[in-house]
Amino acid sequence: MPSPQRMYIDGEIGQLHVYVSHAENATKPPLYCAHQSPKNGSEFLAFMTRASQDRSVVAMDYPGYGMSDPAPSEEATSIELYARNYWRVADKLGHSHIDVFGNHTGAQVAAEMAIMRPENVGSIAMISAALLNEAEEAEFRKYFTPIPLDEAGTRFKTMWERIIGVRGPDQDLYMLAHSFRMNLMGGEAYEWGHTAAFNHCKRFHKILADLPHSITILNPNDDLGDITHRATPLMQRGEIIDLPQWGYGFMDAYTQQAVDLVLGKLDAGRK
Repeated sequence: MPSPQRMYIDGEIGQLHVYVSHAENATKPPLYCAHQSPKNGSEFLAFMTRASQDRSVVAMDYPGYGMSDPAPSEEATSIELYARNYWRVADKLGHSHIDVFGNHTGAQVAAEMAIMRPENVGSIAMISAALLNEAEEAEFRKYFTPIPLDEAGTRFKTMWERIIGVRGPDQDLYMLAHSFRMNLMGGEAYEWGHTAAFNHCKRFHKILADLPHSITILNPNDDLGDITHRATPLMQRGEIIDLPQWGYGFMDAYTQQAVDLVLGKLDAGRK
């Protein structure tokens, strides 16, 4: 299987780094994948390579992550910004009708993309749903407060300890190292994506209730497991699939199973 192509596309505030896995004989809509914070589009590399048999698959680095240019400030960073730039990519690539798949922060981005252009989105898949109440939001904000640089390397030790601490089943050290490397590529703005997601929580509740699309939420064993179930009464055409046997990094650890599950649900949702 060929590696995804890499390219740069002009965004609102600079260049966007994009991965594209082209299908030779595409018969289904392209799939756009939106990453969690503070990672980047490369978290989908294994997934998108296997998913691109009958559709093209696209993953973008949000502004400030991976190799995309950053927003001018944390205040200028938002889920809406990420979604608008994803539509810039879709327009540039000539993709007028797409499916979307988002992971954690990316779940909000996928939903925002769909509400921006509902007629251009077929089905939606997500990993977890951050439907936080005020107390939970405050705790998450505290946990994800940026750690200042120091000579003891406290930031990097904490990052690695957290990655090890939430290690999913069958995640090997190379997968964990890739996760750590993605964090580092966020630079000093590495927590701006989490802040954008927390600022978007109330709007995310409303969007989930307003979307008429088929929505599938994968619910692995992670820090949003119980919270994700709050989506059930909100969604018009939604389904939550509990996956207690999976955890963080399951797209790398169980790539083919994840591809089969996500694509199967997206296809069923379009019928």
